[in-house]
Amino acid sequence: MGMSRQRGSHGVRIIGGKWRGRRVSVPGRTSVRPTPDRVRETLFNWLAGVLPGARCLDLFAGTGVLGLEALSRGAAEAWLIERDPLLVRALRELAATLGSGARIVQGDALQILSQPPAEPFDVVFADPPYAMDLGGILRSLPAWVGHEHLIYVEREAPAGARGAADLTGSLPGAAVRKEGRAGRVHYALLTLQK
Repeated sequence: MGMSRQRGSHGVRIIGGKWRGRRVSVPGRTSVRPTPDRVRETLFNWLAGVLPGARCLDLFAGTGVLGLEALSRGAAEAWLIERDPLLVRALRELAATLGSGARIVQGDALQILSQPPAEPFDVVFADPPYAMDLGGILRSLPAWVGHEHLIYVEREAPAGARGAADLTGSLPGAAVRKEGRAGRVHYALLTLQK
């Protein structure tokens, strides 16, 4: 998610794949901050070789643009987790319009992570509200990912932060695969030790 300037009647667009150019509206009265196009373009360039046939998990879906972009670019499956009923309703309507087959799950991502899934995921999008403890979320993920996995994280870049090293320092076996910064947003692809 990115800064909230794209709220209300505006939206974001899917930037690649079979739904390229489709607009994803951002319901008013929500606090989502969709990931900016420029950051998503970089992210999905990084994921190009792993997305076809992948199982994806979008933990704090908001508009759902990350999970839907993954499906648009060839992912086999995407679960979109969101607790806001207004956003869940919008996600279900959009998924039906696109015929995406996305699995929309209404609930709290942290509670959902407390129970391991029947099958692990290949790609996880972990873009929680900036006030949440991203390190705690990452510590919950090893049971949710396969041996060959990538986890996308996005957070506000605090002054003096050392990028993703601040996150991985407290996670034994975690590794940063790629990272970038756009304004005050830091984003990275990580792997965790299983």
